[in-house]
Amino acid sequence: MGCKAHGISIAGWIFLKKRGHWMSKTVKAVYPGTFDPLTLGHENILVRSSRMFDHVILAVAQAHHKKTLFTLAERIELAQMALKDHANIEVMSFEGLVKDFALEQGATVMIRGVRSMTDFDYESQLAGMNRLLAPEVETVFLNPEAQFLSLSSTLIREIASLGGQVGAWVSPCVETALKEKCKRS
Repeated sequence: MGCKAHGISIAGWIFLKKRGHWMSKTVKAVYPGTFDPLTLGHENILVRSSRMFDHVILAVAQAHHKKTLFTLAERIELAQMALKDHANIEVMSFEGLVKDFALEQGATVMIRGVRSMTDFDYESQLAGMNRLLAPEVETVFLNPEAQFLSLSSTLIREIASLGGQVGAWVSPCVETALKEKCKRS
C-alpha cells in the first residue's frame, strides 16, 4: 500500500501508520497565531508544513488579549493574498481554545514555530497543556530557516511604524498594507 494509492503525503502516511490510522486519507494540521502581520518566517513554516501534511490551516486568532495593528478581517485577507499559490493551505479565523478549533476542523497536528530557546520553553508549556486538553492532537515544532530566526511580527510592526523598510521580511501585499496603516497612525 503506497502513499499515492491513499492520496496522502509521505509524512502523513508515516504519522498515520504510527498512530494506527490506516483508513484515514488526509492529515490536517493547524498553525495558530495572531499573525499581526504575517511574516516571511511564518510563510516559511507554512510552506514547509504544507509539504509534510496534506492540509494546513493557518488559524488566525481573534486575539482579544492583544491590541493588534490589523483587524481580524485584514489579517485574514493579507494571509489569503500572501498564500494564494498554495492549494493545500487554508486561512481561517478562530476564537477560544485552539484545541477546540483543531478538533472541530479534524486536525491531528498543531504546528508551532520556534525561533529560540525562549520560544521553545514557552511553546513546550503550551504543547504540554494542549496534550492534556486534547491528547489526540500532536504538536510539531518547526524552526524557520536561518534568515528568519530573529524575525517577529512585533519587530516588523515597530520598524514599519518608525518608517523603516520591511520588504525583506514580509510579502509585498503585507508591506503595502503596513505602509498604508502606518501612514494613518
